[in-house]
Amino acid sequence: MSHLVVAYPELKKKDYSWIQELRSKYDILYYDIINPHFTFIFPVFYLDKKELISEVKEKSRGLNIINFSLRCAIINKDSFNDYWHIFLVPDEGYSDITKAHDKFYSGKLKDELFLAIPYIPHIGIGNSTNANDCKILVDELNERNFEIKGKIKNLSIISLIEKKVEDIETIELE
Repeated sequence: MSHLVVAYPELKKKDYSWIQELRSKYDILYYDIINPHFTFIFPVFYLDKKELISEVKEKSRGLNIINFSLRCAIINKDSFNDYWHIFLVPDEGYSDITKAHDKFYSGKLKDELFLAIPYIPHIGIGNSTNANDCKILVDELNERNFEIKGKIKNLSIISLIEKKVEDIETIELE
């Protein structure tokens, strides 16, 4: 079992449906496990649930609602397996999400941060062991000049046990 902190963004219904349509076709790893989200804290194994909740609440103080715009898809190689991922990455909101992520890893979680992988704020929409398949979809999406605006109003502390997500606590942003 591990714990994570994610944000399920507030999106227009048509944008949420479009993302879910893509995920149903291309996200073979996570579509059935978790809804579209940004990850702020990746799996934590060494801090117990109570300590994590306390730390996230403390570090969340002063964090404001984050507005974002997604206009770009990118391909990213997974550092831990043979998969390639397709991410929707925010133009607007990128720095706010990154700064919040960094703030969470500045205290009790600093030893949990894996520095060999750069943090890229994103909503994952697909994955494959075939990099070329991912690149084709990324190019198709970027040719569309899409724009998805949304808000991150809260953070969810979740547990992940054998491909099942359980929401533990929600923290509202200011």
